[in-house]
Amino acid sequence: MAFDLLDEHEQGELVQKWLRENAMAIVMGIVIGLGLIFGWQQWKAHGASQAAAAAAQYQALADALSAQKPDDASKVAEAIRKEYPDSTYAVLAALQQAEIAAAKNDLASAAQHLDWARGHVKLPSLRQLVDLRIGRVKLASGDAEGALKLAEGSAADDYAALAGELRGDALVKLGRIEEARKAYAAVLASDGSQGFDRTTVQMKLDDLGGSAAATEQPTT
Repeated sequence: MAFDLLDEHEQGELVQKWLRENAMAIVMGIVIGLGLIFGWQQWKAHGASQAAAAAAQYQALADALSAQKPDDASKVAEAIRKEYPDSTYAVLAALQQAEIAAAKNDLASAAQHLDWARGHVKLPSLRQLVDLRIGRVKLASGDAEGALKLAEGSAADDYAALAGELRGDALVKLGRIEEARKAYAAVLASDGSQGFDRTTVQMKLDDLGGSAAATEQPTT
């Protein structure tokens, strides 16, 4: 029978009966709802705590590098990767480990660290940097074609100058000198805000017989 055919008393009785029959379901729904809200708040608090702890660990890593203690820095980096593998700090730690290994000419270890970083990185811009670092290791290992492929295949919007320098270095190794000159000249023509060493790139171009006109700064 529809509600509009019942008088007020009958409607009240029907509502009370429905509440009695469904009381447990209502209570469970409220409990589950509150649990989800509480769980979400706890999850957010845990995430914030984890991020703060990872940041503190990464600061310890930076301090060790500043103190020129690469072995200590590498140990801290390994701990970050194990404890916070899904964080950006873990990817940055792996990049530092790769740099430490490369400085020791341990290119195999450097490549392993970078492969780990590539498999865990989430930020597109950071992924571009990881790819360029992998390209650097490939070039140092004698794989100029592989390095060139990474330099040209990456969008590298945030690291266009670094990609251009890597491209030029790979082209030199491949004997494609004129293309390398153009690559270096393009890097020098950029605004210099992307972290490359202008003096080093200029020296590379000079070594190839690059002209001063090719490296003039763009006017603004």
